[in-house]
Amino acid sequence: MTANSQWNGQFSRFNLVAKTADCCRTIIRIRDLVIGADNFVVMAGPCAVETEHQLLQTAEAVAAAGAQVLRGGAYKPRSSPYSFQGLGVEGLKILSKAREETGLAIITEVMGEEDVDVVAEYTDIMQVGTRSMENYALLEALGGCGRPVLLKRGMTARLEELLQSAQVIAEAGNLEIILCERGIRTFETATRNTLDLAAVPVLKTVSHLPVIVDPSHGTGVRALVPIMARAAAVIGSDGLLIEVHPTPEKAWSDAAQTLSFEDFDEMMRDLRRYVSMAPAFEAIEPQLLIAGGAN
Repeated sequence: MTANSQWNGQFSRFNLVAKTADCCRTIIRIRDLVIGADNFVVMAGPCAVETEHQLLQTAEAVAAAGAQVLRGGAYKPRSSPYSFQGLGVEGLKILSKAREETGLAIITEVMGEEDVDVVAEYTDIMQVGTRSMENYALLEALGGCGRPVLLKRGMTARLEELLQSAQVIAEAGNLEIILCERGIRTFETATRNTLDLAAVPVLKTVSHLPVIVDPSHGTGVRALVPIMARAAAVIGSDGLLIEVHPTPEKAWSDAAQTLSFEDFDEMMRDLRRYVSMAPAFEAIEPQLLIAGGAN
């Protein structure tokens, strides 16, 4: 049985992103960086670009700890209209300067189709946030952006809907897509979201796209981020998206889930032994992952 024949074709209809015998793994190359191979990629940085000093300081720290990609929001979709909305193009320029000084690749969020060209000019990976997963005009525009796209799962989206959005990007011409599990909204209130780690082995079995995990948004609790990062490594994700700030308690957004430089460095050193435990998904029998009836 092949991976795309399970769940009675639930995922195989997304023919451009479903795993097949001819296409079992997509490997994305960004300069010297490889995502989706037998490596583990860590993307780290602040939720928002606040100042040049803040971002450059963070870039140097995460690079020294072993991160390969710098994250930082130049445009910030916020729940409250009174919260910091980002620096816009000025933030993109600061991110570009950080790339020049550290060699880190850059990932930042693009919020609307009208911003695709300008964000692509300054960044290496285009991030689609959870609120934009079903913004089909944006997804279609990203089909021609010339950059890999990191697609975050919507906070109430099923995996089928996540792959449907990935299919939209692929049909528009861009096959370089990274899926991101970032937690979903449930009835639980002890954490900001419920991090659905089962999504990783399912997605890795039914799709050829790389899958990474965002334990920062997935938990919303600083102390849980390193723990869930270990779990993400063990279950075979291709990497992590982590929020890091020089002074987390003073961060302009997402302070409660953001790691300090010291915490991030400790997490990175601790992760090495867990990455080696990851399974080889090509060897997993698909029938083992078929959902059973209620007990």
